Amino acid sequence: MTTPYLRPSALAAFSLLALGVALAPQLSAAEPAPAAKTPAAAPAPRGPVLLLWPNGAPGSEGKTAPEKTDERGFVSSIHQPSLTVYRPAPAQATGAAVLVIPGGGHRFLAIDHEGYNVGAWLAAHGIAGFVLKHRLAREEGSTYKIEVESLQDTERAMRLIRSRAGEWKIDPARLGAMGFSAGGELVALIGMRPGNGAPDAADPIDRLSARPSFQAMIYPGNSKAILPTKDSPPVFLACGYKDRTDIAEGLADVYLRFKRAGVPAELHIFGEIGHGFGLRATTPPPAGDWPLRFQDWMRASGFLQPAKS
Repeated sequence: MTTPYLRPSALAAFSLLALGVALAPQLSAAEPAPAAKTPAAAPAPRGPVLLLWPNGAPGSEGKTAPEKTDERGFVSSIHQPSLTVYRPAPAQATGAAVLVIPGGGHRFLAIDHEGYNVGAWLAAHGIAGFVLKHRLAREEGSTYKIEVESLQDTERAMRLIRSRAGEWKIDPARLGAMGFSAGGELVALIGMRPGNGAPDAADPIDRLSARPSFQAMIYPGNSKAILPTKDSPPVFLACGYKDRTDIAEGLADVYLRFKRAGVPAELHIFGEIGHGFGLRATTPPPAGDWPLRFQDWMRASGFLQPAKS
């Protein structure tokens, strides 16, 4: 698999994080370290991997084909959905967390630049990141459906993170979801659903809420289907000016729908870039700095500070 990279400006800080060194002991948990000028750049070590269903995912019974990774690092043939965990150093941790869902048209997952790089960047900036591998509905020969298994994996991931909030030192009320392209479609789906758990579920994880406290959609697909209500979570939106019309223009319409519904929203459309920029060391500013804009938005929205009692 292709090794993900972070930008050089964060190399020293991130390398220390990877070794478990506290970077900013003078900061309280509610005060994240100052952001680097540019987002990312050193090999991003993978965090631990957790299966969403250790005894097998419902709907994947009998599916034993091995997972595949191609020469681009794109992952497919996923039948055991999982989370890769990126936790910040304790002295830098803000208590906020984000589920990260890579894109790939529901045929594969572009998991390096839309997954692992993002999870590592978040952790290096005090935010726990959880990268989702979900089942793919449009892969050749797939029997899965977007609004069945893919959505089920997304909701289970949110519930699993909340179930371990105490262990991971995160605030379940400050858990959001971020999706790229097709992953943005899944974020939109959980943002438009109540996400209530089943109080009588045999599995305690399934009793918890799957609803994100905030959401980030980075060049999401199927923009016409993103229909917020007044109760939708606050949203951060970003895309490129040169993306296809349903995104480069459609995301502006999405922003207006959130605004008209009375939901806090922020939109960034970056010039001279198209689809799929994700988080790569080779993407120049301003598009390459979108994670810093997301961090600014989180801070301004109050998601980097614990709620006042």
